[in-house]
Amino acid sequence: MDDVTVERVLRVVELVPPGQVAAYGEVGAIAGVGARLVGRIMREWGSGVPWWRITNAAGDHPLLARALPSWEAEGIVVKPNGLGCRMSEYGADLDLLRERAERSFADLDPTTT
Repeated sequence: MDDVTVERVLRVVELVPPGQVAAYGEVGAIAGVGARLVGRIMREWGSGVPWWRITNAAGDHPLLARALPSWEAEGIVVKPNGLGCRMSEYGADLDLLRERAERSFADLDPTTT
């Protein structure tokens, strides 16, 4: 995997606003990669970005116990099943996220310099 791919994923994650979440697949669709690759990038390089804002498609978080302090600080409430949050309530505005991400990718594309 190349550095640009890693950087694109991490930039999308950085742009998810506090108090909101995005699914691995949503991040991947914006960054141009698959959900599993997003998971791998997050596992290997995601400690410096707000990793707690990235969930699966159902809003469940694989590291919920570790994410809870950040979720509580940002006002994200755990759904009744105790596995994550409701995407309908806390899901990021994907159109806005995509727009912001595309602007942030401009310096990564050598054809735009």
